Amino acid sequence: MSIDLTGKTALITGASRGIGEAAARIMAGYGANVVLAARSTSDCERIAAEIGDKALAVACDVASYADVDNAVSKAVSHFGSLDILVNNAGLIDPIARIEDSDPDAWDLVVDVNFKGVYHGLRAAIPVMKQQGGGVIINISSGAATGALEGWSHYCATKAGVLSLTRCAHKESASDNVRVVGLSPGTVATDMQRSIKDSGVNPVSQLDWSQHISPEWVGKAIAWLSTDAGRAYDGDDFSLKTEEGRRAVGLIT
Repeated sequence: MSIDLTGKTALITGASRGIGEAAARIMAGYGANVVLAARSTSDCERIAAEIGDKALAVACDVASYADVDNAVSKAVSHFGSLDILVNNAGLIDPIARIEDSDPDAWDLVVDVNFKGVYHGLRAAIPVMKQQGGGVIINISSGAATGALEGWSHYCATKAGVLSLTRCAHKESASDNVRVVGLSPGTVATDMQRSIKDSGVNPVSQLDWSQHISPEWVGKAIAWLSTDAGRAYDGDDFSLKTEEGRRAVGLIT
């Protein structure tokens, strides 16, 4: 399967590691300019330097609308457009039952996982509409439609993200701004190490070999950025099924 993102510019939040890093490297490999955004820029700067001239690192706390708006502006001023936004930044720590949870820590997960996606949509949609179109990919989860012990913050915010995906699609599709969610399943990242260490709910009991690689998710993000992914606009595309993995070209 051929993916060509030449001339496109992608802004990726949470790009300092895991899924975000993999997406940046893979999309750049398909020809895209990539803007790597994270709260701390040291890792993003290292990754951008390894990618080369097609990459830019920016400091961005997605819980701050001003930061996200600034990242969008820098993408446009540096590369000339914003064609793809990947709302990837997310938290799951601290994992705790509601009765034991820290309200401040719970609030922070809402600020990053839910409000951060809204901030991305709010900053990017007007730019994309003005330039004639674009694609926004929100990293979702099976937790959006399920309930898991200790994950009230994560399940609730991912449910909210799914609703934001649907609302943004309804509002923006007629202007050629595509909004789609990606539910990757369990991925071999630092987040899964935290889940494993918590020992809470069945996900923590999964063997590491059962998690897919961040590179698989990065390739799915690149694939969804093309017209091939249009059938899933306004909803979540799942990498947990053979059908989804085959569509992306991960299995034959």
